[in-house]
Amino acid sequence: MGRSRYRIPNDSAKRPYFLTCTVLNWLPLFNRPDAVRIVLDSLAFLRREERLTLFAYVILENHLHLVAASDDLSKEVGAFKSYTARNIIDFLKERNSSNILGQLNFFKKQHKTDRQHQFWQEGSHPQQIQSEEMMVQKIEYIHNNPVRRG
Repeated sequence: MGRSRYRIPNDSAKRPYFLTCTVLNWLPLFNRPDAVRIVLDSLAFLRREERLTLFAYVILENHLHLVAASDDLSKEVGAFKSYTARNIIDFLKERNSSNILGQLNFFKKQHKTDRQHQFWQEGSHPQQIQSEEMMVQKIEYIHNNPVRRG
């Protein structure tokens, strides 16, 4: 995971967590159906391969929320973010989206010297679901988030 103080513990096996993944600098890149399709395809792959149990999710214009569990959630979220970032950046390059790519380069963290662009903000602010009441609250939040945003 990133340098965030929020971490998924190593003993998190199969415990559900509420997670948020945010596009760098809150850029509204999920208003592009092809970018959303990359995210959905990646989540479907992780579910199909039984690497991720997905309880709920929502994709908004610049971030996504999910409630998920895995044998190694930190590893699977890292794989998800790496795969989607690479594929969305490749998509943007194919479409000659130089303005967006310029922003993904400009806002990239300085320590990320192994790449030209950064797609996701670091971390995922994981919150362990500790009760059925909390699970219901987080799923209701996910379902109502786009409604509240209009």
